[in-house]
Amino acid sequence: MNIKIYQIDTGKDKNNVKFTGYNELPKYQDTGEIDASLYMEVFSGDVDRETLEGVYEKFNTELHPLHHGHSLSVSDIVKTDNGAFYCDRVGFVKVDFDETKTHKPDNLIKVVFVEPNKPAVVAEIENKLRGLQRAVGGNIEAIYFKDGTCLICNEEGKLKGLKGNRRLTEFGDEVIAGVFFITGIHEDEFRSLTEEEIEKYMSRFKEPEEIPDEEVREDIGIKFKPL
Repeated sequence: MNIKIYQIDTGKDKNNVKFTGYNELPKYQDTGEIDASLYMEVFSGDVDRETLEGVYEKFNTELHPLHHGHSLSVSDIVKTDNGAFYCDRVGFVKVDFDETKTHKPDNLIKVVFVEPNKPAVVAEIENKLRGLQRAVGGNIEAIYFKDGTCLICNEEGKLKGLKGNRRLTEFGDEVIAGVFFITGIHEDEFRSLTEEEIEKYMSRFKEPEEIPDEEVREDIGIKFKPL
């Protein structure tokens, strides 16, 4: 299911409506309507759930590597193909929600995000250490390419037995285990990919690769060096 999650930006929450139940909203707002301008987008993508209750469970237990907010809670909005839903104290309430009034955190970078057994997708990641680590599920390792981009992966992916993801032909088909993403580099800082770079890496990692666990184990100990 493709969803978006919005959460109230505490910096804009002058009436303290964050974590407020739906029926309690009128005491803070004249109309009782959802003020979309208070909200920022904290997730956009596909999740392996078919119901709102399943989404709630996932974002309170497993979370998601592209999620850059707190665990799903009261006052959050979940947007699906069927509309927008307010996370209430019990269950969800369908509401009118003007997404054009929302905003995003100002520290996001656009990347190509690659999971094992899935096609690559374009995503936005928080450009802070915690966001980068969350995206790959642990400490990060950077593998630099000649074109001003780099691959960020979990530096202990193979040791942890993560699923084989893709092979890097630049390094003799070395295996990347676990989630990784491609980002740009500018003066030793990560940056958003350009449209040309996005097209290049979306094409390159479009098709998932079948990599046996044995091949991943045999690849442990390989050291990457910048090209």
